[in-house]
Amino acid sequence: MSLQLDYSNEQDKIDIPEEWIGLLTELLQLAGEAEGMSEGEVTLTFIDDEGIHALNRDYRGIDRPTDVLSFAMQDEGTDELDIIFEVESEDEPDPISGMLGDIIISVERAVAQSEDYGHSLKREIGFLFVHGFLHLIGYDHQDEESEAVMTAKQEAVLQKAGLTR
Repeated sequence: MSLQLDYSNEQDKIDIPEEWIGLLTELLQLAGEAEGMSEGEVTLTFIDDEGIHALNRDYRGIDRPTDVLSFAMQDEGTDELDIIFEVESEDEPDPISGMLGDIIISVERAVAQSEDYGHSLKREIGFLFVHGFLHLIGYDHQDEESEAVMTAKQEAVLQKAGLTR
């Protein structure tokens, strides 16, 4: 088995070419390989600024749009989903055991940022996806040291896929 990507496009401002989904699947494989991961599932949703603003406000308490959000399913500690999907029998598989989590990208933010940074929209969406994936598996950038680690990992994956600035 390999890392799996499921996606949905819930915005209508920008067309997301199938070619980009193939690239994002490749980025998932490369990022997973770099982290020693070969199995799991990631759900990716493309939305607009209004949608990501509501999620950012409701789940993070930050009342503004952002570029990418990650919701990990494998967080440490008790998870509400553990209760919802409680397994009745040891013979039954856990329905979320392979689910790494959800990545939500604001396509509007990605367009603006690609223009600000002077690179392609494809590169920006690839960057946001890898960034979101690293958050799913526990990386963060709350201080300079952790930001440097995360930035190096992101850039290494993007370089392997040919998504340079």
